[in-house]
Order: sequence, then C-alpha cells, then structure tokens
Amino acid sequence: MKLKEIIDFLEEKIPKSLALENDEIGFKKDYDLSLNIELIKLYMDLLPEDDDNSENTLIITHHSPLFIPKTPTYTIHSNWDITDGGANDALAKALDLEVISYFDDNTNIGRICKTNQKFIELQNNILNNFNHVRIVNSLDDEKTIGKVGIVSGFGLKNPDYIKLAKAKNLDILISGDMTQETAILAKNLKITLIDLTHHESEVPGLYALEDLLKELDINTEVIDKNPIEVIK
Repeated sequence: MKLKEIIDFLEEKIPKSLALENDEIGFKKDYDLSLNIELIKLYMDLLPEDDDNSENTLIITHHSPLFIPKTPTYTIHSNWDITDGGANDALAKALDLEVISYFDDNTNIGRICKTNQKFIELQNNILNNFNHVRIVNSLDDEKTIGKVGIVSGFGLKNPDYIKLAKAKNLDILISGDMTQETAILAKNLKITLIDLTHHESEVPGLYALEDLLKELDINTEVIDKNPIEVIK
C-alpha cells in the first residue's frame, strides 16, 4: 500500500484539526508518498537506535521524535487523545470503566467515566494491568466508586486538572506525571489521584491504534519500550 493511502486513511480517521494548538503532529520532513509500505511500526517514543531506515516501513509515534528520522515517521498525538475511540477511550476500556462525557470541556481531553465497583475492585484491576502505580488519598476498600476522571499521559502534572476533578465532584482522577505540587494540592482538596505513569497510561492507545490500522490489511507491530527503568 502506498504511503499516501495510509496517511489519507489516518487523517480521515484521526483529523489533524483536532490537535491542540502548537502540537507537533504529522511528518517532521517530506517523505516520498509514493513509497510502497509493507510494515507499520507503532512506538510511543522513537529513539535514534530504532530508526534503521528499513525499506517499505512506516513508523507511527505518539510523541514527536526529538530528531529527524530517516525512516518515514508520522506522529499522532493530541488528536489521538481527543478523538472518539482514541487513547483516552482505550484507557477507559483497559480500566473497565464506562465513558459518559469529556473531562476537559474546552479541549475534549480526557474522559469522565462511571462505575459501580468498590474501590478494592478498581484498585486490584489497576494493579493487575499496570506495573508502576502511585496513589494519593487512598479510599476505603468497600467504598463504591461513582465517577472517575481519566487523562492518558500528562494529566496529573496539571494543577488545573486536579482542581477540575474536584469541581466536577469526581471520586478519583487517573493519569500520569504526578508531581509533588499536584500531590500536595490533592491532599488539600481531598481528591484521590492514581498515577499509572505517563507511558503506561498511553500504552492502551497504541494497541487501539493497531486495531484501527487492521482495516488496511497491512502488517503492524507495536513496540512497547518504556524509557524509564525501575531499579528498586
């Protein structure tokens, strides 16, 4: 399949117009759109050692590379977070939560979900599916959870999102990138935060993108490489 056909498909399903202002999406340079593509590799982050200039290969990343790749490399970022069925909906599915609305009404970033799980059930589901989990303001095991906010990636480093979760009367906000500042803010506001890490909260979105690409009947491969290693 021609590179142009794949890009046309992606931009129809995941419009570039949805992306946040100044977000780096698409190609970082011009590539030959007539190139025949036989394999698509999906990365969260592309590192120089992964850019082997393989023939007939397209790389799709979620975060824009910090260099100009030799291999055709296309980035889908906030437009994939925002679009229905994208990264945030994939995270909700991984957490067994039902999406009911958007979290940030101004951008459609994140989702508000409902559940009737007890806290211990939700916690166990998270611990069974995610490797690095931190929490602020743990709840009673038997508490029934009503509304949960989720933001794939960066949500817990944004103080405004912590305040928004409180204003929307959410039981829990789940995302990544929690900082000392936002943890202390959550303690003061008495809102529960669960940090899955930036990378792991976005991984379900990579697999959802792989599922979307199956419509093209082309070989795809998810390369899940977390740049952060836990040594203790």
